[in-house]
Amino acid sequence: MGWYDDHILPHCITLACNTRPVRLQREKIVPQATGDVLEIGFGGGPNLPYYDRRNIRKVWGLEPAAAMRKLAEAPIAASGIDVELIGLPGEEIPLDAASIDTVLVTYTLCTIGDVAATLAGMRRVLRPGGRLLFCEHGSAPDPGVRHWQDKLNSGWGRITGGCNMNRDIPYIIETAGFSIIEDNRMYIPGLRILSYNFWGAAVIR
Repeated sequence: MGWYDDHILPHCITLACNTRPVRLQREKIVPQATGDVLEIGFGGGPNLPYYDRRNIRKVWGLEPAAAMRKLAEAPIAASGIDVELIGLPGEEIPLDAASIDTVLVTYTLCTIGDVAATLAGMRRVLRPGGRLLFCEHGSAPDPGVRHWQDKLNSGWGRITGGCNMNRDIPYIIETAGFSIIEDNRMYIPGLRILSYNFWGAAVIR
């Protein structure tokens, strides 16, 4: 990690992931979380305002970046939610098998290096009947938009901490052994190469 990754990138990500269209997306999916929750890519805690505290017991926030965990301290304290931060990447989930009711991942599957291993870990920790809730941006349905996503993806990733704008999120989730039971897709306001969103819920197949 260099100076840019430690001091500039966390604030850029926080700003980009807190626009009004993105907040509206979080509002659709986060309140569905119940019980013991594992949030992958906790960041600076942008999902905290949207949890329904009546329906959750505890949130484990997996966030590998120390700078992001530092940014999350004040929002966690203000939230009144029982949050335990885990300073590990998504590929290393240190929780027991079948111990989590809800796995929540928002605007994170685009960035994880070994996304298959991360989803396998999510599947391992989910209890029978548990749900994976997701809200992500990714590969657009329009060939013209997809062309530019593919063309610009490599350079984009270099300046955004590894973000991929062209991942087929539903395909990635389903090939990891999940069945998507709620599938929503649309462009949200913003640059079309970055604004095609997928959100919904999945269960273990």
